[in-house]
Amino acid sequence: MIKRFFILSSLCMVLGVSAQQSHTVVKGDNPYNIAKKYGITVDELLKLNPKFKDGKLTIGDVLTVKSDKSTSAPVTKSAVIEKAKPNAQLGKIVLQPKQTIYGITKQYRISETDLRKLNPELDSHMKIGDEITLPFESIKKYGGNQQPVVASKTVEATANNTPSTAVATDEDSYTIQSKDNYYRITKQFGVSQQELYVLNPGLEEKGLKPGEVIRVKKSNSNVANVITEPVNPKTKIDSGNEKSSANNSSNVNAEAGDEYVTYTVQQGDTVFSIVNKYGISIDELIALNPDLTHGLKTGMVLKIKKLDPAYIKKSGDALSVVLMLPFGYSTNETQYRGMAMDFLTGAKLAIERNARNGQKLDIKVVDSGNEASFRNSLTQINPNNTDLIIGPFFKSNVIDVLDFTKSQKIPIVAPFANSPELYNYSNLVIIETNDQTYADKIVDEVKTVYSDQKIYIVADSKKENANYIKAGLEKAVKNPNVTIVSSPAEIKADQNMMTGQSAPVIAILASDNDSTGEAFSNRVIALTKEVQGIKAFSMYYAPSFEKKVDDLSQASLVYLMDRKINTDGSFEKEILAAYKGKYCKTPPKYAIIGFDVVNDMLTRENKKGEIFKQMNKVQTQLATKFEFVKSKANGAYVNTGYRVIRLVP
Repeated sequence: MIKRFFILSSLCMVLGVSAQQSHTVVKGDNPYNIAKKYGITVDELLKLNPKFKDGKLTIGDVLTVKSDKSTSAPVTKSAVIEKAKPNAQLGKIVLQPKQTIYGITKQYRISETDLRKLNPELDSHMKIGDEITLPFESIKKYGGNQQPVVASKTVEATANNTPSTAVATDEDSYTIQSKDNYYRITKQFGVSQQELYVLNPGLEEKGLKPGEVIRVKKSNSNVANVITEPVNPKTKIDSGNEKSSANNSSNVNAEAGDEYVTYTVQQGDTVFSIVNKYGISIDELIALNPDLTHGLKTGMVLKIKKLDPAYIKKSGDALSVVLMLPFGYSTNETQYRGMAMDFLTGAKLAIERNARNGQKLDIKVVDSGNEASFRNSLTQINPNNTDLIIGPFFKSNVIDVLDFTKSQKIPIVAPFANSPELYNYSNLVIIETNDQTYADKIVDEVKTVYSDQKIYIVADSKKENANYIKAGLEKAVKNPNVTIVSSPAEIKADQNMMTGQSAPVIAILASDNDSTGEAFSNRVIALTKEVQGIKAFSMYYAPSFEKKVDDLSQASLVYLMDRKINTDGSFEKEILAAYKGKYCKTPPKYAIIGFDVVNDMLTRENKKGEIFKQMNKVQTQLATKFEFVKSKANGAYVNTGYRVIRLVP
């Protein structure tokens, strides 16, 4: 009787907890499976339990769930899992992008236990291109286009018309598939896009063609250098492709042909950091990526948001291009006229060059006036028959033209305006690389050599860049001792507390003033004569860096550079000669920018005006490197290109 009463009491307790609609976390629980159990969304669950908003749950935590929902788990149909037969013939598949352990078990009707028995090192063999062993019959029955590429000796692969999954034809080469693009290939084989071009001459011009075999690794006999510019023996130029993790937008890949903006999961990422970064809900992310319910893994490619429809040319063979330049004729202002005229001379050279190469162009030049009179210039543009607008120069005018053309989604190129206010426009291309991109790179460079040295940052009057670098270093390295100074003269060798001798420091220049650059060079050179091990870095190029290469190389100076012409390059010689032949002078600053911007944009266009399908190409023009990334899902394309110059002792 007592026993029966005890059982009845326990049952009442359980029913009481159920009525309160709470859930006690047990081993294996996570926000998604708890929400699913009670028929609510993850966002609703976290709103009901604000103290768990970061999603971190421990066994024994009690969560509140909705009281008006059924507590019974929804019944779903699951695929029948076929037991692996003893002595079954085996085959292999090559792991494709976005395939997961869970996805493989579902597709091939195999339990995870059996899958792991066949692949003992499964977790360490889940990279794109790895081979996964499966029952041959399962591959044949459920593989679809993914037929076995390598079968065990007891299996004879039968020929059929179904295309097989491609693998590298040898360890140095790869056969291009129909869905391949530069991003997939560079990630799969661990090479940069620039290295692919060096390994495969002509690839940049003709692009990736399915069925063609390309080289993906350097063999011992292939020692081609990625650096194409002839430089001083003490100078090395990096491509600048590597990007700081602080500039995370570089991980958003709007790939040609894909209808989603995607993100590759980095080490240290969490579901919550990803949804916070891109401003989406957990439920939206899981709806696009069901495999997330089985955990987040480094290397996973997640769908973030559906891309806005890309612009496609409306009619005609010729590409209709509008240049909006601030001549100021309509307002009798000359403030920006010289700048606009120089930009136009460079643009004309690029237009003529592309026309000679067979591109059909219809060019219209519009006087954009000043900021006050700009709206009147918009009446000269027919948005229903315009394929590309380059300009205007000023941020407020860029916003005006974006609003004017918003229903047509015409690609707009902003040569000089770069502001977070512009990042929400998916049809905008921002040319100017912002200072934060340079500063992030400097933080990365310093981090690699830092070993408890004192760090000096030479600031300009605004100190914005210096403060940004200091904040970045305080996060990136352990216990940094960072001092911001107004003059290079304030940089001093450190003192070793144990020996009393001079110790090396790290010196960073965060000003683009040439005279400050000269003073920085002199101070760094003086310090290298006082103590060995000085390390110097600069966000910007200064003329003194080239004049004093030998001395500055003793401090292993690393600086970032753009808008500077390599006068020894064959392409550069051709363009400089063409400009001088046409205008009888060397191109000034804004003529160089005009050529670079217009030539880069026109070479990305195709006959259908699908410029956004070519934005993943990295191109260096006369003096500017163009490497575009999405600022955010469905946001603007922003240039993050620069070149890294390293002086070596």
